[in-house]
Amino acid sequence: MTAMEPHPFPFAPWIWRDAVAILDTRNEAVGDRDRPDVGLLGYEVEAVDGRIGKVDEANARVPADCLLVDTGTWLTSHQVVLPVGAVARIDHDGRVIHVDRTKEQVTSGPEYDPDTFDADAFRARLGDYYTESYRTAP
Repeated sequence: MTAMEPHPFPFAPWIWRDAVAILDTRNEAVGDRDRPDVGLLGYEVEAVDGRIGKVDEANARVPADCLLVDTGTWLTSHQVVLPVGAVARIDHDGRVIHVDRTKEQVTSGPEYDPDTFDADAFRARLGDYYTESYRTAP
């Protein structure tokens, strides 16, 4: 399939592809049934073309079906929000979340700003951005 051909199934931005994989079964205390993403705090995030950042400690500020990722350097902060549907798989041993987007697609996504964050409006922009990027994903 080329990048211009439609994908065989629609992208579901707000649904974990493998809900069981988000829980680290080696330590059941990590998995919170109401907010399973809390066990992923501090995990590195890797795009299809390399590492892009890590799940930020302030992840609880975004909806539970999203991950707040700090893609900045130690000098700068650049926080973006990933819908959980972009997560391809999770390596708990290596503490790495693999996403099915490029570094550029993730870092160019809607930036998180806690001062102007409106969950409904941001969610609509985020869903539109990632659904469109799915159509052009590698």
